Amino acid sequence: MIKKIFLFLTFLATALFAFAQTPSVIQNIRIPLWAEVDAYPELAAAQNPDTEAYSYPVNKIRELAPFLINGMVYGWNFVYTPSDKARQIEEVLEITPIMDVEAVTGAVTYVSPWLENERLNCWCEFKRSEAQVQNYYLWSSIQNPKIHGRGKGELSDGFDGIKNAAEDALKDAVRSHYRKVIKNKPKKITGAVLIRDMPTIGVADGKYVINLDFFLECGKIIEYKVY
Repeated sequence: MIKKIFLFLTFLATALFAFAQTPSVIQNIRIPLWAEVDAYPELAAAQNPDTEAYSYPVNKIRELAPFLINGMVYGWNFVYTPSDKARQIEEVLEITPIMDVEAVTGAVTYVSPWLENERLNCWCEFKRSEAQVQNYYLWSSIQNPKIHGRGKGELSDGFDGIKNAAEDALKDAVRSHYRKVIKNKPKKITGAVLIRDMPTIGVADGKYVINLDFFLECGKIIEYKVY
């Protein structure tokens, strides 16, 4: 019995030590991204015969990684207008980065590329500064709700398709959250979000699909005026 307890404690200590050595999303961001090697045939950028092999997917990954990592490090502001058929108002979401994407671009590193299923895959890494780590902890305070969204974008739009899917995921998350907390449909909602976990990107039914988890910083809820 004593031997079993000793072995269990030894295993537990080893596991805790290994866990402590594992980089976390809070300090070290490490996300796998990919781009199609044979880009969608209608994309003019992929049809240039002067480009080097794999230059198109490499460039797409280098565009996508800073966009997503910027959303994880600094976050996005948003303005959401719910649809209102009675007022003939369409649903619109506008997002702007809290910090310019160039603030993280140069610090992203790309390692261990590999080819699989006609895709160029790569690990994209970013080490947060101490101030950026503290910013994450600030966002993760209990005052900021956790929300989740799933979005889709057209494959034919290339990088813009994934960006549109991310914006669609944010729209889905904001819409789902505020439907639970607001009784009457508002005119406009403002706020900010920080991507709190690893994005997952895939393809389904001929579209990009992205799942995103956010911390939500509530802003203003603007109601329609009653006359």
